[in-house]
Amino acid sequence: MRYIKQSLSILFLGAMMASCETQMIEPIDLENLEQGGYIRTISPLSGTSAVRNFNVSKANMAGTKMEIVAEAVTPDKGALFASYDLVVKFVDTTPANGTKTTTDVALKSIPASAFTKDATTGYPRATISITGAEALAATKVAAADVSVGDRFDVTGTMKLTNGKSFTATNTGANITGGDFYASPFAYRLNVVQ
Repeated sequence: MRYIKQSLSILFLGAMMASCETQMIEPIDLENLEQGGYIRTISPLSGTSAVRNFNVSKANMAGTKMEIVAEAVTPDKGALFASYDLVVKFVDTTPANGTKTTTDVALKSIPASAFTKDATTGYPRATISITGAEALAATKVAAADVSVGDRFDVTGTMKLTNGKSFTATNTGANITGGDFYASPFAYRLNVVQ
């Protein structure tokens, strides 16, 4: 009897296994997924702030600057990257000399051709700098209207060859605020003595 039960069990399991059908599920088509990108700040890294802070001297606007090494990251090692466009606005935080806050104005556009492929990462890199004098000229604010404590807010837009663009407003907090991605798309030039 025991032999019959074991034989029936094996026969039953065999029939079950023979009747099972495995469905093939298509893997994710990585080639046709939505493509994006970001500009990683390689140096200097200044914490996990969503805005990178730099100082420019009121006494030496032409000689003080924001300077970063930036890396254009896209899934295809930067091949989709077209340009990094920067806009600037002056924020007057010292109302004693009037309120001269401006709206965003074009500052500069750094084309992909200004970036060179990094030997280690394979992504294109460039050094981007903005002097206090460049920020003044773009915003058309007179040097006499700038006081210690005021600032220039610079925001970036990464443009891709497929027509898409990425900024802090359409990028997640992991990209803009994290140390690894380090892509705030926002920089602040604080006016100091």
